[in-house]
Amino acid sequence: MTRLLLLRHAKAGWAAPGMSDFDRTLTASGQEDARALGKRMRAIHLLPDLILCSTARRAIETLDGVSSTMLDQKPETQFLAELYNSDATDYLFAVREAPQAETILVVGHNPMMEDLAYELSSGGDAEATQAASSGFPTCGLAVISFPGALANIERRSGRLDMFLRPDRG
Repeated sequence: MTRLLLLRHAKAGWAAPGMSDFDRTLTASGQEDARALGKRMRAIHLLPDLILCSTARRAIETLDGVSSTMLDQKPETQFLAELYNSDATDYLFAVREAPQAETILVVGHNPMMEDLAYELSSGGDAEATQAASSGFPTCGLAVISFPGALANIERRSGRLDMFLRPDRG
């Protein structure tokens, strides 16, 4: 059994005049959410073996926040420019081409995260499915399991096991 963790970046501020969308930074609440989600992932032993992250600043800052409370040591991490401005097909290709791992965390953007979670899942936990169907919020995490290697995943071959949001309580 393998798992794919799809994490939408945390809440980012608007671009300041002259700033590109690519360089937008997390808000204070986005930083708190990332750290809170990392704590929650650690508490339930939801730890990746490999991380694929968009090169956009807000995605990297989200990964930094999550990692700071989730991991003692960050696993191999690949920063992929194609995760910034692409589609769900490119995300799927990146996962298939990644080094073999039991659990891959992908940190990226919407609508790609929502599209990919929908395309890969065929059923799953009722509560997770309900949470995911109401949209993919910032710092939302879809946990999808597959019967075989992630290099071989196909559309509708996964099961949505969990859908997490930060819990600051």
